[in-house]
Amino acid sequence: MREILHVQGGQCGNQIGSKFWEVICDEHGVDPTGSYTGDESSSSDLQLERINVYYNEASGGRYVPRAVLMDLEPGTMDSIRSGPYGQIFRPDNFVFGQSGAGNNWAKGHYTEGAELIDSVLDVVRKEAENCDCLQGFQVCHSLGGGTGSGMGTLLISKIREEYPDRMMMTFSVFPSPKVSDT
Repeated sequence: MREILHVQGGQCGNQIGSKFWEVICDEHGVDPTGSYTGDESSSSDLQLERINVYYNEASGGRYVPRAVLMDLEPGTMDSIRSGPYGQIFRPDNFVFGQSGAGNNWAKGHYTEGAELIDSVLDVVRKEAENCDCLQGFQVCHSLGGGTGSGMGTLLISKIREEYPDRMMMTFSVFPSPKVSDT
């Protein structure tokens, strides 16, 4: 089976990634606890046929997303954990700091992010090693702010270094001059 490892970083990447997992769970018939509920129609075969692309099967037939969630502050992580699908993720795959990047690319790339990147890469390696045939990575992050942009680009370059023969797909959200959170 060909697997994809999903990584989401920063507030934007984690919020979009959280919605991504809600949709993927719905498409594959996986409920918020990770149990397969499936369709009662003939599409249930289709739901299970490619479920291993995004999920690992854990004990008791529970499906766990092959995902790494990272941020330089705990706020968004706490929101995801307390959200409807928060318990589906492997707890060890939440990697976060306490300081934040303060909407500063350099902090995310060179200082705060550089301190946390090895912990993130350890989780990425662990997930990659559990794959039979890792197809590639999909990274969800923003190009504004500090964590998604700075640490996100740092992570992409480190993954590219370590896995040069794997595909990389990014969902990079570009900030709009008409919308601001400041």
